[in-house]
Amino acid sequence: MGTLNQAELQNLRHLIGAQETNYEKLTNYADNSVDPQIKQVLNKAAQDSLNTKQKLMSFFNN
Repeated sequence: MGTLNQAELQNLRHLIGAQETNYEKLTNYADNSVDPQIKQVLNKAAQDSLNTKQKLMSFFNN
């Protein structure tokens, strides 16, 4: 992959920030959930957000 221009870098930063926010919110919701099934779904969604954030961050290393 080639180098990223400034607009692409800015968009990537926004996407990474959004995934971090999603992760934090979903983790918080899961921690406060009483229903074990809801807790499991929220924890899975939080993990998916974290994985997506990590994939997006890999663009900075290329």
